[in-house]
Amino acid sequence: MTEDELLLREAEKIAHAVGRMFPGLCEVVLHDLRDPAHAVRAIEGGLSGRAVGDPATELGLARIADPGFPDVLQNYPNRFADGRPAKSTSIGIRNRDGEYVAALCLNLDVSLLGSAAHALTRLTRTDDPAPLTETLQARTADDLRALVEDYAAERGHTPLTLPATGKKDLVRLLKARGFLELKNAVPALTELLGISRASVYNYLR
Repeated sequence: MTEDELLLREAEKIAHAVGRMFPGLCEVVLHDLRDPAHAVRAIEGGLSGRAVGDPATELGLARIADPGFPDVLQNYPNRFADGRPAKSTSIGIRNRDGEYVAALCLNLDVSLLGSAAHALTRLTRTDDPAPLTETLQARTADDLRALVEDYAAERGHTPLTLPATGKKDLVRLLKARGFLELKNAVPALTELLGISRASVYNYLR
C-alpha cells in the first residue's frame, strides 16, 4: 500500500467517526484530491446530497492547483444546495513530499442551531423586574441574625445600639423579606435588638 493510500484510509476512519458523532447535524466528507473527477472518497451525514464518486468542489480544485493553498480553512460560511446555511471547515492532508492528496471537510447545518438559538432566546427572556428583590432560597435563623448584624454594622452600630428609628426600619425590612415568618423569629429579634415583643409589633403598624 502506498503512503498516499494509507493516508486516505486513515482519514476515512476519522470521517466516519466524526460524522456519526453528530448525526443529522454535521456532514463529513473525505476528498481524494488525486482524482478530482471522482474526488468524494467517503461521506458521512449526507446533508448535501452528494455521494461517493462525486467530483471535487471549487475549493478542492483550488487546493489541487495551488500547493501554497492554506492547510486549514476554519469555520467559513457555506450553503447547502437547498439553501440551508452551513458552517464549514476544510483540512488539507499532505504526503511527505508536501503534496495535497486529500481534504477532510466538515459541513455543519446551522439552520437547526439558529432556530434553537432563537427559541432559547425567547425562553430565557424576562419581562420587567418584580417590585421586590426575590431571593429563591429558604430563610434560616442564621440568615436573620446575619442580616440584623450587617444592617447595624453598615450604620456604625451593633444591633443593641441602633437608634429606635433604625430598629423600626430594620423590623419592617425583615417583614418585607419574609424573615418574620420564621419560627421564633420575634423572640430572636427581641434578644438581638434589646426590645420587647410589643415594640416589634408596634414597629409593624
